[in-house]
Amino acid sequence: MSVNKVILLGNVGKDPEVRYLDSGIAVASFPLATSDRAYTLPNGTQVPERTEWHNLVLWRGLAETAEKYVHKGDKLYIEGKIRTRSYDDQAGAKRYITEIFVDNMEMLTPKGTSAPGPQTPAQAPASQPSQAAGAPAQNDGTDDLPF
Repeated sequence: MSVNKVILLGNVGKDPEVRYLDSGIAVASFPLATSDRAYTLPNGTQVPERTEWHNLVLWRGLAETAEKYVHKGDKLYIEGKIRTRSYDDQAGAKRYITEIFVDNMEMLTPKGTSAPGPQTPAQAPASQPSQAAGAPAQNDGTDDLPF
C-alpha cells in the first residue's frame, strides 16, 4: 500500500493561468507559497524564514473556479497529489518539474477583503433584532455577569 497525498496552506503567488484543451477541458496553473517561520535555536543561532514555492495544476471545474475567484495573494487550503514529469529543454538537457495536482481547494481569503466595509454593517443589524426581542439592553454599565 502507498499514499500520495499533499496538504498545503499558503498564499497564491500570481493569478492563475488558464488554458482550454481542444476538448474544452480547462486547466489552470499557478504557484503557491508556503513559509516556515524564522526562529532562534537555544544556542542563539537564528534560523531565517524559509519559503517554498509549489506549482499547482487544477483541472475542469476547479480550474474554472480558480479562473473566476483566485487571485494573487489569496490564502488557499489545498489537497492533492505530487506528480513529477520531465521534458527536454532547448539545449537538449533533460529537465524535471514537480507539480501538485489539486483534488480539493478551499478559499480562505474572505470575500471583499479589499473593501471590508459592506460586510460589517450587514452583520450588525442581524444581531440588533435578537437583542431587542429578548430582555432590554442595559446601557448603564451594570449587568449580572460575574466578570
